[in-house]
Amino acid sequence: MTISKAFLRTSAALAALTFTSLPSPIFAQDAVASSAEEGTMIIVTGSRIRRDPVDADQPVVTVDSQAIAQTGLSSIADVLQRLPSSSGGLNTKVNNAGNIGGPPDGTGVSSGSAEIDLRYFGAKRTLVLVDGLRYVNGSSAGGIPASVDLNSIPANMIERVEVLQSGASPLYGSDAVAGVVNIITKQNQKGLQGSAQFGTFRQGDGHTFDANLSYGLETDRVSVVGGVSYVKQEAVRTSDRSISLFPTPGATSCAAGGCSSAVPNGRFDVLGQSLTLKAPVIGRNSVYPADFRNYSSATDSFNFAPYNYLLTPSERYGAFLSFKGEVTDNINFRTRAVYSRRNSTTKAAFLPLFIGPDAGNGNLLDIISVDATNPYNPFGVTLSSGADGTPANYSTIRRRFVEGGERTFTQNVDTMSVSSTLDGSFEVGGHKWFWDVNGVYGINDAHQLFTGNLNAAKLAQALGPVANCTGACVPFNIFGGAGSITQPMLDFVTFDEHDKSEQRLVDVSANLSGELFDLPAGAVGIAIGYEHRDMYASYTPDPVIVAGLGADVPTSAAHGRFNVDEVYGELRVPVLSDVPFFQKLELSGAARYSDYSTFGGNTTVTASGLWKPVADFLIRGGYSESLRAPSLGELYAGLSRFDATINDPCTSATGGSFQTNATVRANCIAHGVPANGSYAEPTGGQLGVFTQGSTSLQPETSKTYTVGAVYSPKWARDSGFASALSLEVNYYRIDLKNAIDSVPADYTLSRCAFDNDPASCAAITRTSNGQVAGISGRLLNLNGIKTEGIDATFNYRSRGVGAGTIGLVLNAAFLLKYDVITPTATGATVIHRKGTERGSPDQAYPEFKLNGTLSWNSPMFGASATGRYISSVLEGGGTRMSSVFYGDMQLYFSPSWMDHRTRLTVGVNNIFDRDPPACFSCDSANFDPTTYDVPGQFGYLRLSFAM
Repeated sequence: MTISKAFLRTSAALAALTFTSLPSPIFAQDAVASSAEEGTMIIVTGSRIRRDPVDADQPVVTVDSQAIAQTGLSSIADVLQRLPSSSGGLNTKVNNAGNIGGPPDGTGVSSGSAEIDLRYFGAKRTLVLVDGLRYVNGSSAGGIPASVDLNSIPANMIERVEVLQSGASPLYGSDAVAGVVNIITKQNQKGLQGSAQFGTFRQGDGHTFDANLSYGLETDRVSVVGGVSYVKQEAVRTSDRSISLFPTPGATSCAAGGCSSAVPNGRFDVLGQSLTLKAPVIGRNSVYPADFRNYSSATDSFNFAPYNYLLTPSERYGAFLSFKGEVTDNINFRTRAVYSRRNSTTKAAFLPLFIGPDAGNGNLLDIISVDATNPYNPFGVTLSSGADGTPANYSTIRRRFVEGGERTFTQNVDTMSVSSTLDGSFEVGGHKWFWDVNGVYGINDAHQLFTGNLNAAKLAQALGPVANCTGACVPFNIFGGAGSITQPMLDFVTFDEHDKSEQRLVDVSANLSGELFDLPAGAVGIAIGYEHRDMYASYTPDPVIVAGLGADVPTSAAHGRFNVDEVYGELRVPVLSDVPFFQKLELSGAARYSDYSTFGGNTTVTASGLWKPVADFLIRGGYSESLRAPSLGELYAGLSRFDATINDPCTSATGGSFQTNATVRANCIAHGVPANGSYAEPTGGQLGVFTQGSTSLQPETSKTYTVGAVYSPKWARDSGFASALSLEVNYYRIDLKNAIDSVPADYTLSRCAFDNDPASCAAITRTSNGQVAGISGRLLNLNGIKTEGIDATFNYRSRGVGAGTIGLVLNAAFLLKYDVITPTATGATVIHRKGTERGSPDQAYPEFKLNGTLSWNSPMFGASATGRYISSVLEGGGTRMSSVFYGDMQLYFSPSWMDHRTRLTVGVNNIFDRDPPACFSCDSANFDPTTYDVPGQFGYLRLSFAM
């Protein structure tokens, strides 16, 4: 997308609707830009034909760089995730890489990244553009994600962000199902600008330092802007907030459940008994039965919760350079280069080491036998897994591997993107035409170091016959409790895991737009274009992991590529203009044909209309078909495991249905659960879901319907009541088919236990003792999703009040429906998500969200108060998660004696110190990090200047 000079001149006027002097962090719609220059024709997000932004026929939310600064946040993703139409997405509050593995949708783990997810469709269904062009997808050496890491885009290069809240594949291609986020970067700047901010939580943690510096120069024909940025965010530990001290919200001990059976002193389900040590045995070998007693889940379980992060630490370096020059009077050249480096960390508790036939690892650990000659084996017999044909005489040995240290995942991620555009204009028959040719190259190169893991083959050797433990091998003591594993034992079995991933994008495009001919109501506009895109990705785990010998979450290598050729056309026809009841009537349409190397051709179309019965009132509506091609991860991802926090109905423990429901008991027994009820694993634990990509996947398709109205009365401006006043309401409906997903594991377990569904039961693997060894979650074109909602925006900005102006902005989102339709052998099952918390993976679907900001701004002083409201949601178990209201405040001072070029800003987020609602089903630290803030007040101080 080419951005004309007029666009640059007009951008300040567009932002002035909501952001005067000091902008509001709640974002107004472009369509209400009543202060825009009349007749200005620019390219706006949602169309490739130049037009007046006041009459946009699509709902577009806009936020500029000053609005980003006012939030006190150091990531553009965190800012955008506050939009009521946003459903969150991955961010630095997510710390699950070492706890639950790759998500079951096949997109991989992208620890330390930040994404944007519109309309609860997942980040992979929101298209992110930079200056209207594609940007390379992110990765963190944990798989092949299908979305852009917004943390790789330096915040100080951003002029503004335009969020199109509608499907737009005919205009932009694949992935634009829920909407489009278009990041517009700086093209012009005079002189030096900079800022430095320090923020911290009231508890004294989570320190964040953010520094930006940019410099620009201009001549008559050349503009150059360059800058650097640095962000350092320190951790918030789960041990430092009351909500996350135990796995169960509100608990004060493991008796409430949720703690781990992998304990430092060991749990030994051997010889028909379930034992643990009375106390660690150091300096001698443990003795059976004197040193052992019966294991109790209520008193012996391990509390892993305090060893995680609530906010993950990261350090980000960014640099950008933008050059724009006039080659001739009618031809321009622009190039933009961006580089970022992210060093981030996620952490998990000490490795839970499970070995034995009921361990459920899916690798060598499940078939390890502990030989009788192992010098630390106190039972006098070989503990056989049954793999060698002898009867198994033990189920599992579980040991919290505290001597190996906490599991630490350190990511080093380099992202680079270079784009170039040659554009120009010419006239034909009195009509002006515009053309542009674009090229993009992007690469994401990620490396991850994981410490705290061990090699299963070496562990098997160290636990096996002592005669085979030769050379560097040291017999392993798994029976002595915490502190009994010595450094030589550690040196032999542990290893540093090195994983890496890469994503590459090559994209070339050409566009032509202009006016075909004149009608009585105006000129007929047209745009046509061509795009070729080539994408490649790879994920290479450590060779030990590839061999299936790791003791943590297993995963597999993957790589693949595809290319696509696309052509599109867009047409805008003015039907009526300046006649009674038809101040303007306009129809638009677009179509795109895509030819993918992976599945072939596909065509999408869109149509929209705009009617202004009078100058102050606008009605618009549209229909759009969208396409999302299977991502590289979904196509080529190898087998990996996701540890879902779900309940097995077949357990005899409290919360299960084996003892209370005869149908469940009969079905579970028929599929491998012991009839005597001995399978009694506590509910609320983690069960392994094994997912894998598939090259037979077909694209997702969707239909989007939108209807909206905008009222922006001229009388309010003429009377002096307001410099800006507008109300906008938009309705949307999206129907998605062939959604790429796996059958939810809890649904699979339930269908097998309660309905004896053959397909569901076949997807569950159990051990001889009834334990769930794995649940198949292979990716399929499986579900349908239907959603409806209403967005509303109110914007008011006064005339002068004293030395300044008063502003009020309200943004609301009403979720009317969100249904997931899963086919079954007898029809379909509908899951109603509206007003619920999904949990595992975390996502809340509140019925109502509201952001509002009241501000007073003057050249010297300013103050603003922002409120963010999220309505209550219901968890699957029937627990109501309460509604939340967050309050933020900010003050600034910009002295006149420095010509208002320097500004000191102080702010507090979550000023009422509101905790997130407790979540019993969430994978994270007892709350949903995609929806709610880290507990605690966050204060910040910023100094900014322009020279």
